Amino acid sequence: MKDVVKVAAVGDTHCKKTTQGELRNVFAEINQSADILVLCGDLTDYGLPEEAQIFVKELAPVKIPIVGVLGNHDFESGKEQEVTQILTDAGVTILDGEATEILGIGFAGTKGFCGGFGRGALGPWGEPAIKSFVNEAVHEALKLESALARLRTNERIAILHYAPIKDTVDGEPIEIYPYLGTSRLEEPLLRYPVDVVFHGHAHSGSLEGITSSGTPVYNVAMPLLRKRLPDKPPFHIFEIKLTKEESVAAPSSVAAPS
Repeated sequence: MKDVVKVAAVGDTHCKKTTQGELRNVFAEINQSADILVLCGDLTDYGLPEEAQIFVKELAPVKIPIVGVLGNHDFESGKEQEVTQILTDAGVTILDGEATEILGIGFAGTKGFCGGFGRGALGPWGEPAIKSFVNEAVHEALKLESALARLRTNERIAILHYAPIKDTVDGEPIEIYPYLGTSRLEEPLLRYPVDVVFHGHAHSGSLEGITSSGTPVYNVAMPLLRKRLPDKPPFHIFEIKLTKEESVAAPSSVAAPS
């Protein structure tokens, strides 16, 4: 029985039509290193079904459970439903305001949105276009809150694409901070505490930070991991210690499509 579950997290793989073979070794190493794989969006580059098909082939070495969210790039071509179906058919659980439980750990996820942080967060005032923009961020925050509220496990993980705090976008040009996330996504995390938050999107941000309540937040964008940790594999491992009653047996291997 396992009392510690290793969760590997990575995002922003930006799989293209020319990516074949480039990610397979990374995923093979994840399969050997972790019990669960978390994907933090921008799995494809232009949100094309053809890219998603290549991505799931790259995932073939992974026999552990996989859960994740989409990113803004996965929406680029307006075919996000097809992309989601391809991923789901390959055994990936894609969360869009939903919650799920894997190996005794609860996962809540949604893509998130932008809008800025703290006093710099855009408010819903003025033109209809501004109100619509802000309402999208509010809607994503409400989706995250709804998912978190449904979790019944002691150990919980939140999955996002956009950043919920400013700490993990530090390092990016300050002019684009408002487009990298919003503190509106932090609000549900304060009401429904989790053990850890994973996100991507900010390729030149910072690797980690904390919410105002002390929850660790990790930016696991693959380009950032490659840049900041060039001597390490481009994914982050976080260990979750389960309470005694939640200790689980190691999952049996399930073959992924090749």
